[in-house]
Amino acid sequence: MINTVAIANYRSLLNLVIPLGNLNVVTGANASGKSNLYRSLRLLAETAQGGVINALAKEGGLESTFWAGPENLSRRMKKGVLPVQGGPKQARSRLRLGFCTDDFGYAISLGLPTPSISAFALDPEIKRESIWAGNTFRPASHLVDRDGSMIKVRTDRQWEVVSQHASSFDSLFGQIADPVRTPEVVSLRDNIRGWRFYDHFRTDADAPARQPQLGTRTPVLHHDGRDLAAALQTIREIGDAEALGDAIGDAFPGSQLDIHVREDGRFSVALSQHGLLRPLSAFELSDGTLRYLLWVAALLTPRPPPLMVLNEPETSLHPDLLPALARLIIKASEQTQVWVVSHATRLIAALEQSETCNSLQLDKELGQTVVVGQGMLDEPPWSWPDKGK
Repeated sequence: MINTVAIANYRSLLNLVIPLGNLNVVTGANASGKSNLYRSLRLLAETAQGGVINALAKEGGLESTFWAGPENLSRRMKKGVLPVQGGPKQARSRLRLGFCTDDFGYAISLGLPTPSISAFALDPEIKRESIWAGNTFRPASHLVDRDGSMIKVRTDRQWEVVSQHASSFDSLFGQIADPVRTPEVVSLRDNIRGWRFYDHFRTDADAPARQPQLGTRTPVLHHDGRDLAAALQTIREIGDAEALGDAIGDAFPGSQLDIHVREDGRFSVALSQHGLLRPLSAFELSDGTLRYLLWVAALLTPRPPPLMVLNEPETSLHPDLLPALARLIIKASEQTQVWVVSHATRLIAALEQSETCNSLQLDKELGQTVVVGQGMLDEPPWSWPDKGK
């Protein structure tokens, strides 16, 4: 389980270090930084997929993601005694992302490239990457260190250079992962690759979830919900069929889920409701009903991931469905770490009834995202391996 996430110099996240639990609920007003925090997690996930540079390009390039305010916000600026103003830069601009578990920690630092004649001169470069043992970085616990194009690993208390020409646009996860030589790299890479993100399922008339799809065993719902019927049938056959029935009955009393299988092997969803003479097909279901079924398929997965991130799961749902969704999320958090970004007060209140809920309310102070009520002593211990460089 991830204990701590740290983000520095990314949009409104000038220096954010937050603790995590089994069930994490991120709330806050519009423009408080919820979306920035969500996107920073997506960037972290891209490091293990080899796509962090492309992901930054889609956001307008690295420079556009940097914190737009002064390098340091003094106490007098925060109190309004002095106007917010910048000064000569004391450090190079770096976007830093990191997290730690009980076993390992990881951090990556990205910066602008040195001047060159390459046509890709605006592509950001990976300046530093580190993996360490334990949940707090210390030089003695350093296991893997990437400084520019050089990657070295610690073996028998000595550093060994394993690459002197590492690609500046590819994480060490894609360059030195070896189950024998660097097992910590493989372990972290596989953990990050297992993270799942669900963000705004489509429910329009042409949504993939409404169309009959060729059915194969589907323990993991696709991010766009295209294999909804197959995923629900998979839960029924090799997952928790009782929980599936309970989730449907909790939201729609007296209803029953049906999965129709055509002769050509295509699966489709139907819902039998009390008082109707025939089940409703996926084309007839309301946006809210279909979206709830998509969340059921995602959260009751027979193959729980290390981390599941849900971005505004309340979208299109009637308020009466939110308590049922909350109970579904709480149940999922018993097997996987869950992160919910939401501003639906009814959903938040229901989730906070769980003893394991870690509620984080975000706010902005002079453009900087902060955690409401988090003082210096409440912040988890964190140190960047490349601090000051």
